[in-house]
Amino acid sequence: MTQRTNDHPAVRRGLETAFGTARLDACRPLSGGLSGALLFRIRVGGIDYLLRIEPARDALRDPHRGYRCLALASEACLAPRVRFADPEAGVLITDFIETADLRLAQREPLAVELGQALRALHAIPDFPLLVDYLDALAERVGRAARSGVLPRGAFAAWPALYAACSKLQPQLVASHNDLNPGNILDDGRRLWLIDWEAAFRADRYVDLAAAANVYATEAEAEARLLAAYFGRPAEPGERARLYLFRQVNHIFHAAIFAAGLAGQARAASLDGPSLDAIHQRVAAGEPVFATPQGRLDYALARLRTATANIESAAFAKAAAEAA
Repeated sequence: MTQRTNDHPAVRRGLETAFGTARLDACRPLSGGLSGALLFRIRVGGIDYLLRIEPARDALRDPHRGYRCLALASEACLAPRVRFADPEAGVLITDFIETADLRLAQREPLAVELGQALRALHAIPDFPLLVDYLDALAERVGRAARSGVLPRGAFAAWPALYAACSKLQPQLVASHNDLNPGNILDDGRRLWLIDWEAAFRADRYVDLAAAANVYATEAEAEARLLAAYFGRPAEPGERARLYLFRQVNHIFHAAIFAAGLAGQARAASLDGPSLDAIHQRVAAGEPVFATPQGRLDYALARLRTATANIESAAFAKAAAEAA
């Protein structure tokens, strides 16, 4: 594996540029997320680094944009240090973050730490514009609905959510846009944000909702998250807007996972394990997303949660308060 990795011309160039040598002490493949990127833990001069080789790109996965956002986040000490980046070849080398404990949801101060990290991230200037986030999500929802993975009418609640959020004035900031648990690392001292391929300017509540849906599910934790982010207790309209975007985040995950399962799995109904149960398994380090059935269960759990919330009285109240 080491030799084959070294044979990649852009990898050799990156190693020589970053370290003055293409010789690796060690090279070990790592399991990645859903992007399909090839990940390696490499060692040069006795120090470990992360080597990432990008897959085929599309409109939302452009290394030119992703590497630019990563560099800005790295300069703000939110992302690992970049040692080499070649967007044309899709080759990236960064510092390797040794995680001390992946069970982030069990840490009491986590909501505060995430709020502070997002406050710093959203203050970064110069993140590029790409698309309207809601419109891009609408396209992905349509793709998921046509995939045949979920029952017909599974996204019936989405139009009401899209309509409510479209009435809000966008609050565009430098946004990560994919803060799932795999993209938040804890080295035992602080948090790091990784995998910036989906980053562009989007509404601030996209990231806040992603953090809240996993790490601030209780009212007290949500209040700590928002207080750390705003530097003061959140106002009713801000809490209402977060409630709406928490449903957006649920729909995002349901659509992404469902569309990615086309031809691999199919659900006869929306029934399945609860979202809390799945998140507990993820927090315990179980490979929940390693199988099509695990990914399908997650899509269904996210969709059930969003649908129940959108159809509740709390949704209508939040929509009115946010507007």
